Amino acid sequence: MSQIKEKAQALTEELVTLRRHFHKNPESSLKEYKTAEKIQEELTKLKIPFEIIADTGTLAIIKGRKGEGKTILLRADIDALELPDCTNKPYSSKNKGLNHACGHDAHTAMGLGAAKVLNELKDTFAGTVYIAFQPAEEIGAGAKQFVASGKIDTIDESFAIHVNSGLAVGTFAVQGGPVNASCDIFKIKVTGKSAHVGRPHLGHDALVTASEIVVALQTIVSREVDPGDRSVVGVGKLHAGTRYNIVANDALLEGTIRAFSHETRAHLKEAVTRIAKGIAATHRCEAELDWYDAAAPVINTPELAEKFQTVAQSVDSINHIITKYELSMGADDFADYLVDKPGVYGLLGSQSGEETAYGHHHEKFDIDEAVLPIGVELEVSYILNRLAN
Repeated sequence: MSQIKEKAQALTEELVTLRRHFHKNPESSLKEYKTAEKIQEELTKLKIPFEIIADTGTLAIIKGRKGEGKTILLRADIDALELPDCTNKPYSSKNKGLNHACGHDAHTAMGLGAAKVLNELKDTFAGTVYIAFQPAEEIGAGAKQFVASGKIDTIDESFAIHVNSGLAVGTFAVQGGPVNASCDIFKIKVTGKSAHVGRPHLGHDALVTASEIVVALQTIVSREVDPGDRSVVGVGKLHAGTRYNIVANDALLEGTIRAFSHETRAHLKEAVTRIAKGIAATHRCEAELDWYDAAAPVINTPELAEKFQTVAQSVDSINHIITKYELSMGADDFADYLVDKPGVYGLLGSQSGEETAYGHHHEKFDIDEAVLPIGVELEVSYILNRLAN
């Protein structure tokens, strides 16, 4: 048994206890105060220095004692979802309407485990490890806080591991290039002029305008994007009017665009804006657009994906490595760490049967906790490999 595996496996009980603590006490994005307090309490016990980022972010800093070297960042997201917990487990959420249904409780526990192992091994490596216990991944805000803080400007590269209920425990998936789509959220406010429906010529119909915008937006992907370039323009909400016999004075649409390249993302945004304003003008209405940049596409550095595959092959607890898999339209703001620096994002299997096979963001989502020491072993192995190279 390797030294890293031995240390990771020895932490199993502690990792399970930490994960269950976080699962039982979930907090929503940008409100992870008690979660951050617990993380900082654990780091203080280990005598690992840290800096607070914004209000609820924590940046742990572990310096190797063999001299200067690279700086590697590991991202561990910490926020939960606004969702009931229907797992009926002893560690189910005690905060009504909040649930760690995406695995961030596991990521936080694994990050603390990796910190402990690396701190014990700091005499063996040169360089610096940052562990970013990052808030607000679910709303695409936390990574931006870390980048904007200036505290991680010196990193050479970054990585993240996300547990995955679609993969069996012992499976690791990582590939180069795009792996997760971008996410931008738009709101389109259409303003018209009300009138009685019996005298429609006296009004400017915001409802008809909004309906035409919804239909026209569907032509962007089918007619403006290369068919080989996967993308999405979706409208999930439309509200208009106040009464059946009144020409609607205003309407509100809400939707999202998804893309796997920065270029396609920019084109989709321009096209939505152009079409909405053009149709509104055609119908004598006005359209105002409000955009929220939730996440850029996650684009893995190919060479680092290959390195991660190689490291995973040396990890005893990993018995299956996937090097080619389906791209995900789900976004992850880990992408913000990759805008100017190389990095890689991998998926670690957390499923071992029906109870742990529910999809992410499902109210019965749970993990096989055997994944926790495997995650620590893989994270530490990758970090030490990169610092040595």
